[in-house]
Amino acid sequence: MALSAPPPARVFAELTPARALTPAPVPAGRGGPPGREVHVSGSAELSASPDRARVSLRLSSRKDAAGAARSSVARRLEYIAQSARQRGVPEENMTVTEDFSRVENIYQMEAEVCIIFSDFGKMQNVCNLLIEKLGTSVTISPPHFYHTPEAVDSLRRQVCVAAVGNTRRKAQEVCRLFGQSLGKPLLIREEETKEWGGHVDSHLSNVPDSLTLQERIQNATAYASCRVFAVFEIKGKENRRNKIL
Repeated sequence: MALSAPPPARVFAELTPARALTPAPVPAGRGGPPGREVHVSGSAELSASPDRARVSLRLSSRKDAAGAARSSVARRLEYIAQSARQRGVPEENMTVTEDFSRVENIYQMEAEVCIIFSDFGKMQNVCNLLIEKLGTSVTISPPHFYHTPEAVDSLRRQVCVAAVGNTRRKAQEVCRLFGQSLGKPLLIREEETKEWGGHVDSHLSNVPDSLTLQERIQNATAYASCRVFAVFEIKGKENRRNKIL
């Protein structure tokens, strides 16, 4: 599932008065003739690995006595929570849902624990420990990797800034080619943004269970591209004496 659509293209900065792309006259001896500009476009593409992973653990107990079924699950729930806390997982990142039922004369207690990790190394340590200590009495689902809204917003900002930087460098190279120097920006406009890949928290991806951890992370990686248009003022030739100094 693709990330949510970015906002429409917009002017990021227009640093000239209402007369827009006609700069004010340049004093004699400073810069070049008024109105000289360089129009350039540039782009950038960046990626961001997921910053969160959600793991679900399921456990159940079927007993003749209701209390025995409850206590069996309760002991394992406490051990899971304690193991996660000891490895730095905040309490608010763990949620537990329980379901108690009776089928004929058998009492059944089922529970699911969802743990959200920001440190994938800790996630592996916790899951490995629980598999070792609880064995088949707990079922651990493969991790679901996703991006928080903050991570998506950060990717959008970074790719836009990178595109502006690439555009400015292109303008500098054009000016140097003709022995000129680049002046101030007159207009910077975001022309197009694209986003693809990545998962959000509410999206349950259809990822095969056979994938490795790194393959799952790669599958959930988000990508963004941005193209900008910019207009810069062109200064006159740099004074050789000033360049030496």
